[in-house]
Amino acid sequence: MKATEGKIGRVFVIRLEEGDVVPGCIENFAAENNIKVGFVNIIGGIGSGEVVTGPRRTYEMPPSPMVLPVDGAHEITGTGVLVPGDDGRPQLHLHASLGRAGKTTTGCLRPGVKTWLVGEVVLCEILGVDSKRVLDNKSGFALLQP
Repeated sequence: MKATEGKIGRVFVIRLEEGDVVPGCIENFAAENNIKVGFVNIIGGIGSGEVVTGPRRTYEMPPSPMVLPVDGAHEITGTGVLVPGDDGRPQLHLHASLGRAGKTTTGCLRPGVKTWLVGEVVLCEILGVDSKRVLDNKSGFALLQP
């Protein structure tokens, strides 16, 4: 395990609107507000896009992702970690559960989904942490380095 300690800085309450693309719009907000590291919580509605729901084969490296479409309005609750990528821009790793008609899909929103009507986000800035995402050659993922 690797860890680092920081302190909570600014806290933002953000309203996403119809058609805003997650996680891109949150990453752009973080860049515009000079937020390097943070914690994100989201609730609201998602209308379209794609969700990574796991690797196709558990032990295959690099993994081939299973990607499912989101078609139609879904409820969403999710949480994520925001840290700079290789290029220094904020990158949000956001996992969420999306529900509709008694069925739930849980996965990573990295490919991007669009807000349906409204999304509510709380973004907590974490100060004093020099974390970043570094490309792992084995998995092909940009992994958190605290």
